[in-house]
Amino acid sequence: MVGIKDVARQAGVSVGTVSNVINRPEMVAEETRARVQAVIAQLGYVRSESARHLRAGRSRIIALLVLDMANPFFADVAAGAERAARQEGLGVMLCNSAQSPAEEADYLSLFAEQRVRGVLIIPADTSGRNLADFRRHGIPYVVVDRVVSSAEGCSVSVDDITGGALAARHLLAQGHRELVYVSGPMHLSQCRDRCTGALEALREAGLPEGALRRIEGERLDVAAGRDAGARLLGMTPRPTAVFCANDLLALGVLQALFAAGVSVPGDMALVGYDDIEFAAAAAVPLTSVRQPAARMGQTAADLLIEETGEEAGSHRHQRIVLRPELVVRDSSISSPHH
Repeated sequence: MVGIKDVARQAGVSVGTVSNVINRPEMVAEETRARVQAVIAQLGYVRSESARHLRAGRSRIIALLVLDMANPFFADVAAGAERAARQEGLGVMLCNSAQSPAEEADYLSLFAEQRVRGVLIIPADTSGRNLADFRRHGIPYVVVDRVVSSAEGCSVSVDDITGGALAARHLLAQGHRELVYVSGPMHLSQCRDRCTGALEALREAGLPEGALRRIEGERLDVAAGRDAGARLLGMTPRPTAVFCANDLLALGVLQALFAAGVSVPGDMALVGYDDIEFAAAAAVPLTSVRQPAARMGQTAADLLIEETGEEAGSHRHQRIVLRPELVVRDSSISSPHH
């Protein structure tokens, strides 16, 4: 590693002068500045951010911890967060908890060791213990895709109860009287809230709670969707309408039904959630509840930047809840006149 002392020695100036060339170039005579910059380029010197942070007490890195890096929904959240961070000259470190509270705890300790500027987190641990432990370090965080009490910090989420109700109402409007809800682990609030919304829609329609049958998978991915699809095919009576807690599950269900020669939407109507890019591109374009993912990431990063910036003193914790919307495509429309 080339250090600032090496640059100073080769350029024949003091360490202070090199430091000024890097941080306050206007204070250094042009000729000296050009000489030092030439040596920096020649030696390939890169200033140590971590050393600067220790002196300034301020990192330029925001950490973003998501549940599943393979899900395009979280990639969209990350893209929104990164856009906001870049505008402020900050970088984003993206990490994947893989829906594991233990992995999440490990990453949170790493963030504390690295003294990141702040953390955007989509929590895997729903007990809140990990975040409670992390709070001791005094590093600000914003919870994304889940609501927390404003005493804890800011949160940016989507109203998943409304989203679940939108999906179920749409299927009921197509004339279905029984639905199956395919979800990931029900300890995740997203899965629970979407189910609560679906049950609300059944109640409005005067249907009993039993009109919603459930299949709970271990994960929220395509493979879990294929497993759920196999279970759907074995149910009697075979369901005619399925609402999945996310699009990856729905795409897996669609694969299993397609392989078994079950027509969608003819034999079974299907609705997903998130409206990822692949939803519209599926063999049968997928009806889905759209979440404004990039906006969620951007809003969360903006709140974090405000809380860690010059205006930190006047920052008030906020709970921002965005509204989902239903995007109707072929997978759920039963009759030709629609």
